[in-house]
Amino acid sequence: MEAVAEGLWDLAEKQEESGNIGAAIKCLEAICQSQVSFLPIIEVKTRLRIATLLLSYTDNVTHAKIHLERAQLLLKQIPSCFELKCRAYSLLSQCYHLVGTIPPQKQTLKKGLELASSAGEGESAKLWSCNFSLQLANALTTEGDFQGAIRALETGQQHASEMKYPELEMVFATSILHVHLMQWEDASALERAVNKCDAIWNSIPEDQRQCCRGLHLYNELLHTFYLLRICDYKEATNHVNILDAALEDDVQQTEQVQKLSAELNKVESRLLQPGLQQHKKSELSEKRKQIQQELHKFEHPKLGHNGQVSEPSSFGNPKSIWKEKLELGPPPLNGEWLPKSAVYVLVDLMAVICGRPKGLFKDCAKRMLSGMSRIEEELGKLGISGDVREVDLQHWAIWMAGVYLMLLVQLLENTAIIELTRTEFLEAQKALKKIVDWFGRFPTILQGCENTIQMLLGQYAHSLGCFNEAALHFIEATKLTESKSMQAMCQVYAAISYICIGDAESSSRALDLIGPVYRSLDSYVGFREKTGALFASGLLQMKQHNLQEAR
Repeated sequence: MEAVAEGLWDLAEKQEESGNIGAAIKCLEAICQSQVSFLPIIEVKTRLRIATLLLSYTDNVTHAKIHLERAQLLLKQIPSCFELKCRAYSLLSQCYHLVGTIPPQKQTLKKGLELASSAGEGESAKLWSCNFSLQLANALTTEGDFQGAIRALETGQQHASEMKYPELEMVFATSILHVHLMQWEDASALERAVNKCDAIWNSIPEDQRQCCRGLHLYNELLHTFYLLRICDYKEATNHVNILDAALEDDVQQTEQVQKLSAELNKVESRLLQPGLQQHKKSELSEKRKQIQQELHKFEHPKLGHNGQVSEPSSFGNPKSIWKEKLELGPPPLNGEWLPKSAVYVLVDLMAVICGRPKGLFKDCAKRMLSGMSRIEEELGKLGISGDVREVDLQHWAIWMAGVYLMLLVQLLENTAIIELTRTEFLEAQKALKKIVDWFGRFPTILQGCENTIQMLLGQYAHSLGCFNEAALHFIEATKLTESKSMQAMCQVYAAISYICIGDAESSSRALDLIGPVYRSLDSYVGFREKTGALFASGLLQMKQHNLQEAR
């Protein structure tokens, strides 16, 4: 029966290479559904392969989870099989992540870490420990446990450092920086995280950096976030230019892959034609081989720290690998930070945020149009169009929808701000209405945007001279965020609106709002809060005829 299983595995692999994923899964399921029993190890390998195909090519997370849970039951009967057990834990964790069930995901990952720890100090055990640590950090970050996430990431980074594996160490360094950016409590720790990323990236040989496209983009985006947060727009623009160049190179190479793929399809179609002469068949077969070799050049296999080519992190043909994923690191850390399209949109958004203060509104409009077009396409793939609401989504689609909806709101936010700057109030109103409409349809997914909506409504009201209404929106926005920085800006905006009303009571309210911010001026990072507080305080002093103090 082992020969039968191997034959079905080979057939499934050929179907997968041809892009017939459904047929490949049927070949593998024939083993699981057979009336004749196969060895447990054969069934385990088959179920793991089915789950991998389902997670890589389909949205059927539930079906994948069933296969993995069955594989785990079988693995309990087998004393060894370390690699298979680790792969099962890793894939099952991904399933729990996709359906948003964090407690069982953490439990699965902790079991995986215990297994890796019991396997000793070997390289494979450390690599799997890194895999589980990274996934655990993501789960902890989702729960808001930033310190726990950083501890998990530091453990993984230590393992990578012990293996002298800089690409892998860079995965953890960038992830630590990401968590610090989300938390933003310790400015010195954040700066150290930025410098650590720079040091590790510079230690990676140039030829190996070429294999880490996703990691390069992730690192550059995180640096851009940091620089924008401290209001260093000039340096942030330089990083956006680096990102644009990297994505342009990605576009060109993707086009080459598509061209080669189309050519390969034509050759394969001609080979299937009946009555083909032998010399013509040989000629076409040779051409197919050449094209396949060209395509494989674009896979960029990850190089291990000993110069060994690692096991491929994705199964299937190189065309789909190149098109769909921007992988961060070497196997078994075969994940991506964001889907490829989302990275493109995020770079557009960064370009808009850098260009807006310079008044480059035409360039910003082009980038926003580009980003929104991509988002519309991706939301369409998730079935989000027309009047589809949050309750209509399948569970697996919620996380992915959240990525694109959050990006969409941020693009619309910048649209509204630019239109208000240009005093195009009707256009600003249209952008605001779109945000409110999206929030009404997806209130849970966009819950974190409530503060942004109130801020924008306040800015819109202030621009129209409705200062009392604007102040109320800003005060409401203060209540809807836990970020001290954002609370400070909301208080500054509310104070300015009260100052513009002009009466004594409003000036008193402005003082109550601006006083606490002004007194803790040195605790804020960057210039935005400090400049805002100084401006509002100076404006208030001017209203009170304290001109010297205002100056």
